[in-house]
Amino acid sequence: MAFQLKPDRKETENKTIRFPMTLVERIERIIENQNVSFSSFVLQACEYAIENMEPGESARKA
Repeated sequence: MAFQLKPDRKETENKTIRFPMTLVERIERIIENQNVSFSSFVLQACEYAIENMEPGESARKA
């Protein structure tokens, strides 16, 4: 299934994360005129990545 943007969600917890500027710029271009915040995009992308991991990947150590 392809990644699809959804409206913002409400229940949250603050976390600090650093992004390379090139990635920030790419995300900002993608969400431009999409009525989706940067945070919402990142959350949705993470959820998509987790849901589409190969079986056993979550148990692997980096």
